[in-house]
Amino acid sequence: MLKITDARVIITCPGRNFVTLKIETSAGIHGIGDATLNGRELAVASYLTDHVLPTLIGRDAQSIEDIWQYLYKGAYWRRGPVTMAAIAAVDTALWDIKAKQAGLPLYQLLGGASRTGVMVYGHANGGTLEETIAEAVRYQAMGYKAIRLQSGVPGLASTYGVSRDKLFYEPADARLPTENVWSTHKYLPTVPKLFEAAREALGWDVHLLHDVHHRLTPIEAGRLGKDLEPYRPFWLEDATPAENQAAFRLIRQHTTTPLAVGEIFNTIWDCKQLIEEQLIDYIRATVVHAGGITHLRRIASLADLYGVKTGSHGATDNSPVCMGAALHFDLWVPNFGIQEYMRHTPETDAVFPHAYSFEGGDLHPGEAPGHGVDIDEALAATFPYRPASLPVNRLEDGTLFNW
Repeated sequence: MLKITDARVIITCPGRNFVTLKIETSAGIHGIGDATLNGRELAVASYLTDHVLPTLIGRDAQSIEDIWQYLYKGAYWRRGPVTMAAIAAVDTALWDIKAKQAGLPLYQLLGGASRTGVMVYGHANGGTLEETIAEAVRYQAMGYKAIRLQSGVPGLASTYGVSRDKLFYEPADARLPTENVWSTHKYLPTVPKLFEAAREALGWDVHLLHDVHHRLTPIEAGRLGKDLEPYRPFWLEDATPAENQAAFRLIRQHTTTPLAVGEIFNTIWDCKQLIEEQLIDYIRATVVHAGGITHLRRIASLADLYGVKTGSHGATDNSPVCMGAALHFDLWVPNFGIQEYMRHTPETDAVFPHAYSFEGGDLHPGEAPGHGVDIDEALAATFPYRPASLPVNRLEDGTLFNW
């Protein structure tokens, strides 16, 4: 029996806030998991510290499935982002421990590699169409085979996805939520123009993606998808809020543009109908927000039955711990599609030393035992937590809208 002897939460802010769980065992092997929930970090930290960690001490760290079921079914209040991020942190740390105990990189325990590398996409953005295209050309020169395009909208002071720093986008920009203004009418004509310019500048050998960020009605999304069809987008992401999964039926009726959704999903139940009715092409659930590797494998297995591929969220609010775990999952999962990759700041990379590396448009998790990511606790302590909130969004008439 490999007993859990200690478990603690580490909160650090090397440019943005991260919540990390560290679990130690009787054999001296430790594992770490990401528990970051952007804008609600302390809620997960409290859930772990006050409710989860006391129940772990003395348990067998090798019993990953039993511990997962205990934390999910035993809570009574199932699902939800706080609960599932906490479970994910425990699950990821336990998989890290199991792989270290075996002396193997995590992907080998999952079943071995299904590919030689993990294709990732970067984020090209700019205040204008021209700036976005220039960034996309830069990403192509860096070796990216897939690029997400986000551009400012004329007449709007700010637009989702357009950042001050082109590599390290962080939307949580103030202690209290800032308010942005949105206009679908002004937005819809800009995206086809952006894709037309991108194809002209980049050619047809690069995959192009776009994120709507849940801001369209299903019929508006169907119209945009149809307008983009001549430019063969890799996917249209989060086209409409997915609480009503059946809404995607209407989008499907009007466009053949591939659809991706799921970065804010927490369990298989959030995407069950979407997958079973083949209303999406890519499921974007993540290790940290969907209950860890154990549960993400279940989601991927369901998706595989219906020809749906994975395309996990990988923004900078997912720490390098999540990225490392995700890459081992990606290297193994048979129905892999693509992995989002937003680079972290040098300060973050220093706090979280990692084995994964980028080359030729792909990431590889490396061959270190475990998931290959650790935390420098002494360095982490020099970056104290800083309260930061995600923005809110209003229409031009003041109506609160989807951010």
